[in-house]
Parts: sequence; C-alpha cells; structure tokens
Amino acid sequence: MKSAVFFVAFVAAVAADKIPDFLVQENGSKFIAKSTGINADGNLMRHNGQVLPMPLGDPHLSIDYEGSFTAPYVILDTDYENFSCIYSCVEFNYGYYADFAFIFSRSPSLSDQYLRRCEAAFKEIGVDVSRFAKTVQGSNCPYDTQKSL
Repeated sequence: MKSAVFFVAFVAAVAADKIPDFLVQENGSKFIAKSTGINADGNLMRHNGQVLPMPLGDPHLSIDYEGSFTAPYVILDTDYENFSCIYSCVEFNYGYYADFAFIFSRSPSLSDQYLRRCEAAFKEIGVDVSRFAKTVQGSNCPYDTQKSL
C-alpha cells in the first residue's frame, strides 16, 4: 500500500467571546465553522465550512470547508469546557493518506493535564506526537482584526 502520511497538529486557542468558531443553526440541523488565522505569508485569512454527521450512520462527524473536500472530524477526547482533541485521516489518490491532528482550547494557554490527555489520545491511535508543532497564541494574536473577517 502506498501511503504518504502528513501529521499536522495545532494547539489552537481562542476565547469563546473573541472569535466564535462554531455557530449553530437555529433549527439545530448543522454547525457553521468559521476558522480565522494567519497564513504562511503573514496575511489574515478566513475559511468557512460546516460540521455535519458522517454519512451511512458512522458515529463521527465530518467537516466541509469551502474550496476543499469533506474530511472526517473525530473527537478523540474532550471535557466540553476547556479542550478537545480532534483527529482526521483522509485517503486520496489510490492509497495515499493525509492525517491531521488538532488540540483546541478555549483560552490562549492550555493546562498540562489537558495537553497530556490529548497526547495520550493521539498515541492510543498511533499518532507520533513528537511531530506536533505548537501554534503561538496570546496578546500577539490579532483577535479584534480577525473578528472583522
């Protein structure tokens, strides 16, 4: 089997009142996902998408961003208050795979206990956490500017 595996991990934190990441439709039918940040060129960017149930009764979610393909959105661990550990693995082009791992927090700093829980969850499914890169957060992030995107 041919495979190319890409691991990308982000510790992404935005206070819920700064930039809402997910908006629920009034009828509860879907979640709208708004992701804002800074791209590799240093420019502000925004991607809109939606979180939907996986087809055929799969017990996970999927995420569909504009200009991309629908991908699995598997919540490995969360306490619903402080953090969540998200994993996605996509097969494409006849046996090639892309893996993505995310650690989301509701604040710019994440307690070590939650970070360890996510690391354990990723290790449990065979993800090499030594390849993770932390996303810089805090006072240097242009939260107010991102709100306007």
